[in-house]
Amino acid sequence: MPRPPDPAKRRDLLDRVREYVMRNGLTDLSLRPLARALGTSDRMLLYYFGTKERMVAEALSVYESRPLLRTRDLLEAVGSPTDPSGLRRFMEEVWRQFSAPDVRASLPLYLEIMSASVLHPDRYGPVMRDLVTGWTDLLTSVFRDLGMTQARARTQATLLTDACFGLLIAPLADGDWGRADSAFRSLLDSLEPGWQATA
Repeated sequence: MPRPPDPAKRRDLLDRVREYVMRNGLTDLSLRPLARALGTSDRMLLYYFGTKERMVAEALSVYESRPLLRTRDLLEAVGSPTDPSGLRRFMEEVWRQFSAPDVRASLPLYLEIMSASVLHPDRYGPVMRDLVTGWTDLLTSVFRDLGMTQARARTQATLLTDACFGLLIAPLADGDWGRADSAFRSLLDSLEPGWQATA
């Protein structure tokens, strides 16, 4: 009877797969060079993960959801905002988390995953879909706690999530994060008046 995969070894491989993909990207990712760089074999990687795509998707989903997990922790610690100004402060804190060097360093890979998820939805689609859905669901619950209907809360959450993703990706072209910060605050200026539950 074959031995089950070692969870500690699997987690270590996921750490190193993510580091490799961060350095080399997805475009020319090939299993044998990856295995060689990790000091293992392609057969061992397939034993642990089944397919290259599943391995990469899992490595990225585990680690690229950190800002979302931190935001959930923040909500659990301080509670959901109770008014539009509180929601604005909450969103400013979320945005600040994306200023962390480790998160900013991973954004080029996000862009590559977005492209790959469009070109190969069966391989990498779930990574971006799960990430966007996670943020949209979280913000929908925050808007619901302000007293909005489910439909309106979902629309507001979708608008905020999609706009923020765009503002995070655009500066990769010219590095102008100051412009992105200003645009984010202008976005909040435009949206905050409409966050009243009875509006």
